[in-house]
Amino acid sequence: MLGFLTALGPLTIDMYLPALPTITDDFGATAAAVQLTLTGTLVGLAFGQLLVGPLSDAVGRRVPLLAGVGVHLIASLLCVIAPNLATLGTLRVLQGLGAAAASVVAMAVVRDLFSGFAAARLFSRLMLVVGVAPILAPTIGGQTLQFTSWRGVFVVLTLAAAAIMAATAIVLPETLPVERRRNGGIAGTIRDYGRLFTDRVYVGLILVAGLAMAALFAYVSGSSYVLQDDFGLSEQQFAYVFAGGAVGLIGATQFNVRLLRRWTPQQILATSLLAGLAFGLVLLILSVTEIGGLVGILIPLWLVLAMVGLAMPNAPALALSRHGEAAGTAAALLGAVQFGVGALAAPLVGVLGVGAIAMAVVVFGGMLAATLVCFLVVQPHRLPVEQPETVVALVH
Repeated sequence: MLGFLTALGPLTIDMYLPALPTITDDFGATAAAVQLTLTGTLVGLAFGQLLVGPLSDAVGRRVPLLAGVGVHLIASLLCVIAPNLATLGTLRVLQGLGAAAASVVAMAVVRDLFSGFAAARLFSRLMLVVGVAPILAPTIGGQTLQFTSWRGVFVVLTLAAAAIMAATAIVLPETLPVERRRNGGIAGTIRDYGRLFTDRVYVGLILVAGLAMAALFAYVSGSSYVLQDDFGLSEQQFAYVFAGGAVGLIGATQFNVRLLRRWTPQQILATSLLAGLAFGLVLLILSVTEIGGLVGILIPLWLVLAMVGLAMPNAPALALSRHGEAAGTAAALLGAVQFGVGALAAPLVGVLGVGAIAMAVVVFGGMLAATLVCFLVVQPHRLPVEQPETVVALVH
């Protein structure tokens, strides 16, 4: 069930990517303007998590979750009849708000039940879903576009939200007992966020997660234009190539489970960021020199995505392990930073010119900033190490 919940956000973000050039033509807009509809989704995901996280700590996980998925369902249905780009962008914000409930509650449920190495392993499994969803989403979107317009993509999203809402109501139990709920109201929420911001390591870890996500969303927002407009791929070919990057992401997140048998989350996080920075530099050099053509772009890009796949489970696990007493709020701030930074990265590619160089600059910049924050702020070598055999489920 947690897998379905974590899939809703990536499906919402990625399913309409093959249609971005078509939407640009239909509304007579610029590529940068259409990319703002993606930014709107990420902004909704960011702010929605800030609202839903503390609410789920106060009233439990199920009620905010069902309400959020309901908002997503309605917004998806209205996207089908959006008359202009401004309306579509507004509805995409509401879609993001709804998907935020699914994302933050899934992470909070993990923290309700597990900590440390066990949480890192479960996050790795959930990252499998996050990786599969980008493979399936553009492919589903591309196939849908063979039979209908881009509006049909939002019909599919409406049906997906309805199915997830029904399954959630039937399958997912409440994982936050009444005695563990936090009912401090607005003042208590402000205190909880204030306490989180005083934890230097936690703030550093969520920034690392957000900056790594920026590299990912630079690829998400720019790849459709780079691959279709610059290299002439069709919508279906783009979906297949996009899937190749997701395969690297998936493989890395699942390989992380094996790596955790020998190394700590701190060691894996630091190493993956350094490697990702090196691959990002190669991507930038090959983009500027145009050496290798399409292959010269895709190989280092996929390697960067693989390194992001190693960083993604470990940074959240380390961050949330520090604040189990307010898991929903801590998960909300983590998710808000991830998608908020991603929201900034998505239009930045368009502002810089949409092409391969613009995408490479943002990808490399995200990895460089994440690496600097990791080593200068988090200082992973100084974090306490939890032994795998000591980690047990907190709630059964």
